[in-house]
Amino acid sequence: MSSDCIFCMIGVGSIKSEILYNNDTCFVIRDIDPKAPIHLLVIPYKHFGDLTNLTSDFYETLCDIFEAMKNMALQMQIKDTGYRIVINQGSNAGQQVEHLHVHMLAGKPLSTMG
Repeated sequence: MSSDCIFCMIGVGSIKSEILYNNDTCFVIRDIDPKAPIHLLVIPYKHFGDLTNLTSDFYETLCDIFEAMKNMALQMQIKDTGYRIVINQGSNAGQQVEHLHVHMLAGKPLSTMG
């Protein structure tokens, strides 16, 4: 945990947020600045700031992240209509919180990236 990371603080409960789903290694919240009608963040409890520093020790967490996304797709009823998953890495990619997290966007047709 990083003491100044908002996602770490949400994960331990020192900042209140509605947790939509959680398992042993990650949790899901709504994005506070949504870019689609459904915009969820899947966040590991363990603090990782940079994808290039991930090791095989993180593989279980990656599996749990995908399990969380599957469960949220079912819960939000977007399994059949589709959703986009995005990981922003670094400031040029739009990463605002330096803690690995996955965006799930859905609820409308999403434009292609170009």
